[in-house]
Amino acid sequence: MTGLKIGALKFMDRMLGGVATALLPAPLCRAVAAPKRILLIRPGGIGDAVLLVPAILALKGRFPESHLTVLAERRNAAAFALCPAVDRLICYDTSSHLVRVLRGGFDLVIDTEQWHRLSAVVARLARAPLSIGFGTNDRKRLFSQAIGYSHDDYEVQSFFKLLGPLGILPPADLGTRFLVVPEEAARRADLLLTPFAGTPFVALFSGASIAERRWGAERFRGVAVRLARAGIPVVVVGGAGEAADGEVIVQGTDGLNLAGVTTLAETAAAIARSALLLSGDSGVLHLALGLGVPTVSLFGPGIEAKWGPKGDGHLVLNRRLSCSPCTRFGTTPPCPIQARCLAEITEEEVTAAVQEMLSKN
Repeated sequence: MTGLKIGALKFMDRMLGGVATALLPAPLCRAVAAPKRILLIRPGGIGDAVLLVPAILALKGRFPESHLTVLAERRNAAAFALCPAVDRLICYDTSSHLVRVLRGGFDLVIDTEQWHRLSAVVARLARAPLSIGFGTNDRKRLFSQAIGYSHDDYEVQSFFKLLGPLGILPPADLGTRFLVVPEEAARRADLLLTPFAGTPFVALFSGASIAERRWGAERFRGVAVRLARAGIPVVVVGGAGEAADGEVIVQGTDGLNLAGVTTLAETAAAIARSALLLSGDSGVLHLALGLGVPTVSLFGPGIEAKWGPKGDGHLVLNRRLSCSPCTRFGTTPPCPIQARCLAEITEEEVTAAVQEMLSKN
């Protein structure tokens, strides 16, 4: 999905979302003992989609006979191919797909969007007997049951709060292996990784949705060179937007640049073959979490408590400056000090962290 289209959706949300939220009548709340047709709405990026999967698995486990539809965006839809519990996937930003939702027929609608209003409007227009969503602003009047949202909660935990009205509680251990790589993607990744067959390697993702969260290709290259000297090759993963970075990062090493070469499922398969993923605060970081792969991640503008991977297999580097984190509801303001919170993390520090985690895992 292009930036223009993402921007268009946000513009529509600002211009139309508030008006529609005010004009639509509030729904009635009718009990649904065992919903047969469930709709989950998940606009946004890959990270939200991935961290929603544990809740999807719990929902399907509670209602195994249900047919579960996910309404996503084209930019995050591929993430749901890694969740076999999803029976049907349709796209929020494709008009013909959206019409299917507006026809109704669902017993239960759960809107997992945290702030924007258009998804709440769609949930209301779907006319389900029971609708659940986050009550972070006036969107709350469009749900049968509005749920509180906190920036202090781990995002997986936040999504489980939406299942509370259904009697579904989060497990004591939220788990770190909840994604399944399709066999075809695994075979394709194996072919691409033939040069490293039997050799442990570090997967590396340099991208981020905004400039303030990018550590920089040259810094990642510095780490790649240091790891190469220690006999640890790197494989750069990502989309077309990271391809040029990938060439910079592997320059002068025996590393492999797969950025722009693989689909999201194939990227997940490559990460699953790695010994560790090194990444900034990104959706790809959460792929590694869901695949049970150890990570070293760099945080600054983003909220570590909400988005940082949990568990002994994950190490977060964070300078914790007084001005960070500065992100709220997915929006990061322009930084007047050139993202010092990330820039102050050194190549030597990151290399040492990667080697420490490799020795542990």
